[in-house]
Amino acid sequence: MNQASSQKIVMDGYGSYLGMEKGCFVLRDKKGNEEKYPLFEKQISEVVLRSGNSISTGALASLGFWDVDVMVMTQKGKPVAMLRSLDDDSHVKTRVCQYEALHNGKGIEVAKGIVYGKIEGQNQILKKYGLLQHELTKLKIALSGLKS
Repeated sequence: MNQASSQKIVMDGYGSYLGMEKGCFVLRDKKGNEEKYPLFEKQISEVVLRSGNSISTGALASLGFWDVDVMVMTQKGKPVAMLRSLDDDSHVKTRVCQYEALHNGKGIEVAKGIVYGKIEGQNQILKKYGLLQHELTKLKIALSGLKS
């Protein structure tokens, strides 16, 4: 059985419409040209919806049901919202990993590494301009003394 290739629908022009008809997603541009994406072939991996375009609530519901993410952007291309299925629990897995990192010590070690690296970078800039640098050995001792 041939698996259809998954693709992203990007509605970045002006006046496009994404709706549903007879089991297909239908994308129409302002000139009336249309493309059809059969629902059951799972061809769509993501929809990017820029301001100035529209989408039907039926299409949104179907995209959510089929776990297709919808990115909403301003006319200038700034992302402002991400619509995901209620069944998408990837954020829960992230929170569990963060909680575990807090309690097994990995989180504090990563934080210490970020602080030390940031100050090392600042020292390089201070050195470049001949300015007084931070004392890294004192910093390393202070960071190693932090527990949480």
